[in-house]
Amino acid sequence: MLPALAGFHILVSIGLVVLILMHSGSSGGLGGLGFTPTSRGGTHIVERNLTRLTIAVAFVWFLDTVALFRLLK
Repeated sequence: MLPALAGFHILVSIGLVVLILMHSGSSGGLGGLGFTPTSRGGTHIVERNLTRLTIAVAFVWFLDTVALFRLLK
């Protein structure tokens, strides 16, 4: 169980890093490469969905971290 959970944790961590880098902060980030279109009139729907997906993956990452801690304890 522990190796499977550790492997899943690595995949979720990589996915979380990619999602965070896709956000278009003040410098553009990877979002400036055309992955997330920007809108002058406010936050675009793709940006909102990207934010929601990032929060969901971060929550899964947190739960996985707690589960790994419990298994290693």
